[in-house]
Amino acid sequence: MRILYLVPIIHTRSDMGSISSVLSEISISAFGEELWNKHQQTVTKFWDAISLFFKLLEVRDFKIYQDGLITDGDYGIKIIDEGAKLGSVNYKVIADLLKRGAILVKTEDIKLVQKEYTYIKNLTSAKSARETKSAANKYKLIQSQLLSDRDKFIAGTIAYTLNDNETGILFIGAYHEIISKLPVDIHIIQVKQVSMVREYHRMLSNLKNRNREQFQLLAEYLASPVSDKPLNPH
Repeated sequence: MRILYLVPIIHTRSDMGSISSVLSEISISAFGEELWNKHQQTVTKFWDAISLFFKLLEVRDFKIYQDGLITDGDYGIKIIDEGAKLGSVNYKVIADLLKRGAILVKTEDIKLVQKEYTYIKNLTSAKSARETKSAANKYKLIQSQLLSDRDKFIAGTIAYTLNDNETGILFIGAYHEIISKLPVDIHIIQVKQVSMVREYHRMLSNLKNRNREQFQLLAEYLASPVSDKPLNPH
């Protein structure tokens, strides 16, 4: 049997690299400073819970797959270490796993990752409302197909590199559709429920129709310790 722990990522500012300040400005403008600050607190507690969960596991020889990771080996480890030094909690968790004997595996196709980054960079660097709208429309046209292509590649990578009786950990954005694309013999464990992370994001973005009580419950779930028995969708 093959086992895969799935962590639906909630990105922090440090994960966004050079475009983080622009994205933060856009987010504060959209959500308001108070809500955005509460969201940041939720994200911090979310990663604290993820980190603690894995610290309690024996992870030697676990294979680590990361959203956006285009290489492994020494260069891949260098990318993780540099990201951790810059403040990425996601990468800090992975760096700790690697120190405890886990193995980093190249997860993505560099061409697909670069293609998506280019669209996002064009959107965040737009100088006018007209440029922003044009960049957003172009990204929307390609976004769904690009995400699907990335998902197929990631699922194929895991299927090929995760051998019988091995365990892996996949850190992946919540809107990726990975589970349905993986072989049925891989036992998937959702460390946090993907559906609830998606719903949290949906409600965060939908200001007018947000049910504040439900939104608060979702935030509390994300910030809570990981259950002793994370969700197994199979």
